[in-house]
Amino acid sequence: MPRPIDEFVAAWEALSGSGAEAGWRGIPVARAGVCELMAARRFPGNEEALLARFPTARPSLSDRLPEGKGFEVVRADPFGDGMTWIALSRKESGSPELFAEMVGDVAGAMDAAAPEGEVSVLRTMLRRVRMWQQFMSRGTGPLSPEAELGLAGELFFMVLLLDAGVSHESVLSGWVGPDDAPQDFLLGDGAIEVKATMSSSGFPVKIGSLEQLDDAVASPLFLAAVRFAAGEGGSTLSEMVAEVERRVSEEPGAINYLRERLMVAGYAEAHAGQYSRRFEPKEKRVLSVSEGFPRLTPGVVPAGVTRAVYEINLDHAGDFLCDFDEVLSQLGATE
Repeated sequence: MPRPIDEFVAAWEALSGSGAEAGWRGIPVARAGVCELMAARRFPGNEEALLARFPTARPSLSDRLPEGKGFEVVRADPFGDGMTWIALSRKESGSPELFAEMVGDVAGAMDAAAPEGEVSVLRTMLRRVRMWQQFMSRGTGPLSPEAELGLAGELFFMVLLLDAGVSHESVLSGWVGPDDAPQDFLLGDGAIEVKATMSSSGFPVKIGSLEQLDDAVASPLFLAAVRFAAGEGGSTLSEMVAEVERRVSEEPGAINYLRERLMVAGYAEAHAGQYSRRFEPKEKRVLSVSEGFPRLTPGVVPAGVTRAVYEINLDHAGDFLCDFDEVLSQLGATE
């Protein structure tokens, strides 16, 4: 869970303008196992920072410290004590509010990793910051309505996969959609591409690339589609996230991993209250993407066509409908 940021904010306010000499000023706020966490400022710039002290752990030589829009991560030596200090600092261009949220999230993840030892806390800090790096590269606002609908579809089918007996580990590690992979889920021997629509006429789905429905990329390949209606009986995006969290809560580390994937997908807890649209599932279809399926792929378009975005009406693909349990059996996704 994200750590409450009140203590960090209060410490930053107390430190603001507290010294003119170049260097660090910090106030201990929390611990993550043996690692001390301090709210700090670096002068003369007066930037807010999270300072983390690691008594024995060191970043490996292959660890490139992440840097993103509005923040940077550097090794620091604020007190000359010979220990490893990692500083997560806000850049002048960064939003103080968003940086505070980031610090709370990173500190909370480090705290959750504390039982696994100091090295795990260090790795968690760097991994979590990289997650924020990816999130900020997509923009720092809420998801667009189209992206919100797409994520709702993926969460809907994630619940169906869990209900069907696919393991938590397989569902979460197989969810590669946030990484802009050609398909949304890699499961067993193949893949599932998920689409969602709110159309009340036909069953149109938007295909975003030539590779998305190419079974030369992954085979067997299936298209899972859900039609939502806007209604009071449905769930908001944030409620759908909470439902997936509930279903994986017994798996150690699963909720943290899910939240990291959601961040990469562009979903931040800070925006949860802005997702007020309700999605009520009305119909779902799962189709085999195989020979004869209506699609565009690199092998069938004229030479020179390298990209395409197009729409399919699934009402014209009835011959490819599949039973969901049979799909999972073909994929080898269930025991």
